[in-house]
Amino acid sequence: MGEVKRWNMGQTIGRYCFGAPVLWALPLVAATVPATAWAEEVYRLPPQVMVDVLDRPPTPDLSLGPRGSRAILIHRAGMPGIEDLAEPVLRLAGRRVNPRTNGPADDRRGRILKLEVLRMEDGSALEIQAPRDPNLGTPLWSPDGGRIAFTQTRPSGIELWVAEVESGRASKVTEANLNLASGPCEWLPDSAHLLCRFVPDGRRAASSMSGVPAGPVIQETTGARAQVRTFQDLLGGEEDVRKYEHYLTSQLAVVPIRGARRSNLGRPGIFGRTETSPDGRLILVERIVPPYSYLVPDPYFPRIVEVWNREGEVVFRLADLPLAEAVPIWGVRTGPRGYGWRPGEDSTLVWVEALDDGDPKKEVEFRDRMLTLKSPFRGEPVELFRFEGRFRGADWGRAAFVFLSEIDREKQWTRTWHLALDEDRPSEPRLVFDRGMYDAYGDPGDLLTWPDAAGRRVVLEKDGSVFLTGNGSSPDGDRPFLDRLHLATLESARLFQSVAETYESVLAPLDESVQSILTRFETVSQPPNYFSRDLRDGSRRALTEFPSPTPELEGVRKQLVTYWREDGIELSGTLYLPAGHQPGERLPVVLWAYPREFNDPRIASQVRGSPHRFTVVSGASHLFFLTQGYAVLDGPAMPIVGEEGNDTFVEQLVMSAKAAVDKLVSMGVADPQRIGIGGHSYGAFMTANLLAHCDLFAAGIGRSGAYNRTLTPFGFQNERRTFWEAPDVYFILSPFMHADRIKAPLLLIHGEADNNAGTFPLQSQRLFHALKGLGGTARLVMLPHESHGYAARESVMHSLAEMIDWFDRHVKRKGRAGE
Repeated sequence: MGEVKRWNMGQTIGRYCFGAPVLWALPLVAATVPATAWAEEVYRLPPQVMVDVLDRPPTPDLSLGPRGSRAILIHRAGMPGIEDLAEPVLRLAGRRVNPRTNGPADDRRGRILKLEVLRMEDGSALEIQAPRDPNLGTPLWSPDGGRIAFTQTRPSGIELWVAEVESGRASKVTEANLNLASGPCEWLPDSAHLLCRFVPDGRRAASSMSGVPAGPVIQETTGARAQVRTFQDLLGGEEDVRKYEHYLTSQLAVVPIRGARRSNLGRPGIFGRTETSPDGRLILVERIVPPYSYLVPDPYFPRIVEVWNREGEVVFRLADLPLAEAVPIWGVRTGPRGYGWRPGEDSTLVWVEALDDGDPKKEVEFRDRMLTLKSPFRGEPVELFRFEGRFRGADWGRAAFVFLSEIDREKQWTRTWHLALDEDRPSEPRLVFDRGMYDAYGDPGDLLTWPDAAGRRVVLEKDGSVFLTGNGSSPDGDRPFLDRLHLATLESARLFQSVAETYESVLAPLDESVQSILTRFETVSQPPNYFSRDLRDGSRRALTEFPSPTPELEGVRKQLVTYWREDGIELSGTLYLPAGHQPGERLPVVLWAYPREFNDPRIASQVRGSPHRFTVVSGASHLFFLTQGYAVLDGPAMPIVGEEGNDTFVEQLVMSAKAAVDKLVSMGVADPQRIGIGGHSYGAFMTANLLAHCDLFAAGIGRSGAYNRTLTPFGFQNERRTFWEAPDVYFILSPFMHADRIKAPLLLIHGEADNNAGTFPLQSQRLFHALKGLGGTARLVMLPHESHGYAARESVMHSLAEMIDWFDRHVKRKGRAGE
């Protein structure tokens, strides 16, 4: 069992790389495939137990207010219908726009029907008055916590509403003329005004734009390198450019929550990010300007970065950034980036600049530097810090200090520094954390924050200490924690940790003294709910009493299993057993996984996740197989270890899979002849590779995957080399190239509107064509209007029906071992 299918590398390279360019030879496979018989089917439903779970109203989300005394419960309708996804969509420069509403067309979480204010002192709830036929947007807290702003989407536009938190009264602030395709509203520090984007007054109708092209679409290169990822939804010609300018152009305006009319700022334009200064007097504005690109989405377009006053006048220009088509893979654009206002200062700009031309392959002493400049922005900026690695993030304190993080992506390493600031001049930096990026056991956690007077989140500091919360990963699974870190000594003390056999995560402080915290508590048998925990006496009080969203899964058992790979790396996964399973009973098993890359085998062996969490199932989850008598090994580790791990990707993948299968068989859980493999995205890529290179699995399911790496020639996942630098690696890792070795049945599912970089729908279509032409057993399901993940009720239900039917036919009903 578990024999690896071998290939002759010499013959492979000679045939596909030296005789003729690979990209010329490969299309011949698809070209010789007979015409495919396409069948359009109606949407199907999975077994009723799955319909019942998915049609149940989802558990509300929670948004905590800035002062910790109030929260908003967000009630959604559940999955949208396919008619919602079938609304008109314009795919423009990486954005998806609904031309009817001038809003984004990619919010697939289901419409918000109701908002409730949750009072933390007693857990009581007050419903916010919503407009009729609610289709609400995510609520946005005012800096003082007294109000929330939200949107209401109408058939022909989007309105802005504001509600008073204590009374629940809500009122409409604007007509249905917001331009949310351009960006969201934001509160000003005074909690009485918002900065919003509007459809420009007098904008001509889109129907007036001619669809007749003026000429061909032409691109030209003049020798400069521009190694770009395989982005989707790009501009395709002058007609797209006209639509992009039409729908993305907006008018910035300050909107009072009551009384006065809005105040327009400057002239209409295409805006990127905007941010108001802490004192409310100035606004940092990104303006996107031509020339645009057919190769990259609009985050890479030229932009001018300016500071405006409240009258819309430009008082300072920070940067004039050119088109960034030539940013190196894993690199950054040159010039200012990561710009914004420094918290705790009235109007001080802070930004980062590359010192290596944004090229990670350049050998330099320092890669980035951080600069700051006070209003009125005269003189030279002050340099705060130089980073040996690439800047990762900054956590500012209300007092004069900042935590700065940097990463070395190639070494998979990160460091965090603490700087005390005096009149903008930093003290000698102190190294606080120095660890592997993926070292779960050594993760110190994230800094707790608290809003300052302007509503900006700053590091919460009390009596010379800051606070960190994290997953608490360990060989026994995750046990979330809260620590206090003393700034003078950098010594830490544990204030809270989830007790054994439970999972209680720390979400936020409920007061500035960190005497009480908001937690989310769950066990294997108790669904997640929110609690207020008093750190002084350890008591906790329930704030919500959400029932189990999946009573159908009662009786399911789960456990953490660990096992060893052939090369000595310890692996783990979470094993789920269906209700009623008896010890020693061998079951059909589903392995659902996702490969990850590590430089350090010690870190690759670490356990991630917890066996003590409640089993929550949503969407087209593989855990639904539990309702059909399958066991599921969820997230079995598939580490690819080594600085150039892709050189041995296939061997490591097969070793990991074999170790997992052997463990399940030795436990008496799995029937070795009835094991299926599946995954989404890179997990689908993994699935096809395993079917091509080993005989461990009876069948496979690949969703939204990429199977031909020559179609992502400038790198993928963590692969830094281009196709032309490592053609053998790209060839070996592409299951499309080894489609003749895929003998087990393979179900391919893909959204027709997938916008994830690299996973074009063509990837699944061409692998299916290859398998059909080679006589393989395969099924291709293309989901209309769906993106990388699947959102519509019809699509989710149909995907589950396909998955269950496929594994029932090719895994569950396959002959048992020994028969």
